[in-house]
Amino acid sequence: MASHRVRIVTFNIAHGRGLTPIQGFTSPRKLRLNLRRIAALLETLKPDIVALQEIDECSRWAGNFDHLDYLRVHTGFPHSIFGINNRRHGLVNLSYGNAILSKGPIMESETVVFGSRRVGEKGFLYTEIDLGGRKVPIVNLHLHFSSRATRLKQLDLMLDWLREKERARGRVWSVPPVICGDFNNSGTRDDATAALLGHLSIYGDYSLYPVTGCTFPSPLPRRMLDFVFVPPGCRSVKCEIVRSFLSDHRPVVVEFAMA
Repeated sequence: MASHRVRIVTFNIAHGRGLTPIQGFTSPRKLRLNLRRIAALLETLKPDIVALQEIDECSRWAGNFDHLDYLRVHTGFPHSIFGINNRRHGLVNLSYGNAILSKGPIMESETVVFGSRRVGEKGFLYTEIDLGGRKVPIVNLHLHFSSRATRLKQLDLMLDWLREKERARGRVWSVPPVICGDFNNSGTRDDATAALLGHLSIYGDYSLYPVTGCTFPSPLPRRMLDFVFVPPGCRSVKCEIVRSFLSDHRPVVVEFAMA
């Protein structure tokens, strides 16, 4: 099969609020304006796949409209899927989590939530996307923000789930999963990313991007929270942390050739 280049963006969009520090203080008009700016940035970056974290389906604190559908319309991506980690009904309704925008068809998807809280819960969205005729697994992950021990437990849950997924399939992946998202490292790379890189060695030599730089907070980044794990066998990897002030995170773009 001929080599096929894949371009992925991972971006925690902070519920669309931009740099406003407190959730719920941004008007629906300003939320839509910021989401249109995010859409314009994505059009400039020209990704095949966008992995989004902290995106709202229909939440009172985020304007009571579907942010993924709004971005899909304004970017022209033909395929999208939500992975809701938090649902709260009633007066202060909340529904948010992770999501994927894709140029290629999403052949399969599943959402795994790490716990049972209705607000602040983390999880991952698993998808299999048709890229150039090959079904590629993509994991869009968001880990706990304050506890390293909790992050490591969440990684164990994800890895157990992936092993069971592979066992149920009855065959190994033709391409091991691309894993990306907001890892919420505690200021150093010797955290969730280092632990995951070690665990993934069972599939071969994964590479971790970005190699240098920081993504949070976006005005003056001091921490590296957002990563893409590129599976073995992928070549000619390019990576960029995009200078942007549309969220408290900066987006990360990774492009590679998949044999």
